[in-house]
Amino acid sequence: MCVDFQGDNQNDCWIFSLAILLSSTFVYNSIGTINQQALDQLHYVTELTHRIRKRSPCDQDEVGDSDEFVGFFPDFVWTLRDFSFELKVNGLPISADEYLENSLKLLQGTGQKEREKQLNLPRICICKFFPKQKCFVFERPAPGKKLNQLESLQDQDLDPDFVEQVAEFCSYVFRSSKVKTISGGLRVNGPRLKSLVTTYVDAIRSGSIPCMESAVLALAQTENSAAVQKAIAHYDQQMGQSVKLPTESLQELLDLHRTCEKEAIKIFTENSFKHFNQVFLKELVTVLETKREEFCKKNLQASSAHCLALLQDLFSPLDEDIKQGTYSNPGGYCVFMRRIKELKKNYYEEPKKGVLVEEVLQKFLQPKEDLADAILQIDQILREKAKEIDVEHVKAEAAHSISKILEEIKKQSDQLMEEKEKFYQELVQELFEKMEKEQAQLWVEQQRAIDKQHNCTTVGQRPASPFRVN
Repeated sequence: MCVDFQGDNQNDCWIFSLAILLSSTFVYNSIGTINQQALDQLHYVTELTHRIRKRSPCDQDEVGDSDEFVGFFPDFVWTLRDFSFELKVNGLPISADEYLENSLKLLQGTGQKEREKQLNLPRICICKFFPKQKCFVFERPAPGKKLNQLESLQDQDLDPDFVEQVAEFCSYVFRSSKVKTISGGLRVNGPRLKSLVTTYVDAIRSGSIPCMESAVLALAQTENSAAVQKAIAHYDQQMGQSVKLPTESLQELLDLHRTCEKEAIKIFTENSFKHFNQVFLKELVTVLETKREEFCKKNLQASSAHCLALLQDLFSPLDEDIKQGTYSNPGGYCVFMRRIKELKKNYYEEPKKGVLVEEVLQKFLQPKEDLADAILQIDQILREKAKEIDVEHVKAEAAHSISKILEEIKKQSDQLMEEKEKFYQELVQELFEKMEKEQAQLWVEQQRAIDKQHNCTTVGQRPASPFRVN
């Protein structure tokens, strides 16, 4: 940063302080040689301890803080324009850097200690505050008549020595100037520079002293808050791409969370600094834990919804069978329970149901238990009635069988009686015929006897048979 002052001492001091705070290479531009007057005009450097604070609160000693200042102050480059002094010491040529080094040597032997201290204070501050000092000298860019036309002159119209000196200066600045860094070695980019300028200028306008620690803390607040949001955005993106709800297990979801969480924390670490008490890291971890819980809830909800939809689809034919009364008959309970078992098996075989497989199933089947009890009661009632119907049927068949048996027995009895009667009649007839034969024989014999007697006695009348029926 190159600074040119306008004559307002107060504003110039603040501009000088801002340039010191914001630059990595500080170019102080003056005309002519380095003499006491030039050093006195650089009194701003002696006020830096009153214009800049490293910490809040900080020590106010003028030079006592130089060790801290040198750690963040820029390199000091003093450019001397329109330099016509010959760079020699004791007749020997010296470089511009050696010229600056000689000019910054402390004055001694004046016999006035207080005066020496006052004169040497700018020299002391430059040497102690700035880690590196460099000097460039520039001759007049063109002859006097052309100075009013500098803006329109080409390089070939300028003094060759001046062109060479400018080229050397530019080469050094481009080659040696480092990127501005702040506490912790953090590189200052455009947004960070804007934040630092805003913080410092606001402090100056409010009448306060710019404090580097406060500026870094404010920057850390902004940067770390942005880093937290960037890490959270990365986590959301990765989880959105990686997680397919519902997951088969809770562990699967937690593993994905841990992977994305590690990546988010890495991104936060790469984009943050000054982790005082790890406040922002704790904030990030808290947010990620909350998001993990949200994913777990969403996983449960997704699993519940998927399982319920699957069960409703699988069990819809069963519900239709129930409405049709398919299981309202004897033995319907066993058929119903077998069907439930088949549907549960089909449910378990379906993939990607999530973590609430059993819970949703039990809740879904709970109303079916009451239905199963009702079907069981109907089944038992119908079985009892069926048994009663079977008993009456058996009784009727038994009665019919008994009746047939009785009829058969009666028939056989009648046949037996007929046979007996027939046998009796035949027997009687045989006996009767036998008796008749015997009587006839007896009669013949009697007749013979009578005849024989008649022959012997008087012939008489023949007597009638006692078995003959008239």
